[in-house]
Amino acid sequence: MGSMWRRFFRSRDMVANRMCPGAALPMVDSVAAPAAPPALALVDVEDRFHRLVFGLPDSTADESSAVELATLKRLELLSTRFDMRSLPRLPAVLPQLLRTLKNDNAAGGQLAKLVSRDPLMVGEVMRVTSSVYYRSAQPITSLQQAVVLLGQDGLRRVLTQHVMKPILQANAGTLSHAAGERLWDHAERCAHACAWLGRSNGCDAFEAYLAGIICHAGTGAVVRLLDSLMPATLPAPSAGFLAGCAQLAARLSLQAAQYWELPTHVIEALTECRNPLAASPLGRALACADLLAMAQLLGEHARLAPDIDLSHGWPDAYPPSLLARCQQDLRRQFPVDENT
Repeated sequence: MGSMWRRFFRSRDMVANRMCPGAALPMVDSVAAPAAPPALALVDVEDRFHRLVFGLPDSTADESSAVELATLKRLELLSTRFDMRSLPRLPAVLPQLLRTLKNDNAAGGQLAKLVSRDPLMVGEVMRVTSSVYYRSAQPITSLQQAVVLLGQDGLRRVLTQHVMKPILQANAGTLSHAAGERLWDHAERCAHACAWLGRSNGCDAFEAYLAGIICHAGTGAVVRLLDSLMPATLPAPSAGFLAGCAQLAARLSLQAAQYWELPTHVIEALTECRNPLAASPLGRALACADLLAMAQLLGEHARLAPDIDLSHGWPDAYPPSLLARCQQDLRRQFPVDENT
């Protein structure tokens, strides 16, 4: 990606296929490779995801080097001073609108009145409802008519995809366009999987979708912190270093959600999102959805076998049959683009 990451992680040995020789997961063209233990596979999925997003080469090193450990310590220190006020603010009306959308009986007029208080939301609602997908026989002449046409599910999607997306991408700051788009691609897949899994254990559909959208919001902030360090050039980053950056990003994602005053269940899930055996139903759904979305995106970019089966990855969280159906649904909703 951009020059910033190259300063940090300039590879001394760029392999052509950008796959680690000792990787735990089968490569796309290694059909006969034996399946690895699920625990190793899941760790490898996360490592490959971050290398894909940031355009980093693979590394055979698992443990962080002394330089990487020192960099992580400096990152930790900088993160404690990270000013959340530097993050883009959510529209002031969004929290109230989210609460209203939890009521399935909310009237179109009530929702339209809330939407009308934010010009960005008004513009997006009117633009989406005038698209080919929503175009009706009669032209849309009022905001209330547009809100009714969208329905509550459609309005929720507009809020997440057309309001949250620019906010999250603005937070990415120094990320290249490709990396920002890949983070958003993951967010869409994670949100879809989280809502899908959440239906099986009573989660609110929109809270589950929102948790999936927001769960990597801190990744851009970590890159901004790294950019400020400007250490000496390092070789390809170890798996341990990337895992440390991911843990820090998860903590910053939680702080961002608190700053944005997102629903309580979403914040609770973000505190547990790296634990598939989390106490809360939404926390379990988010932890599993995050890895399923990573695998889906990696498959789309030929960095992982597109039909890899992760259904046995969390037997104590969800039945394998349910996870298999969730993976199948992700593949239907986000098919592999042959031109990717």
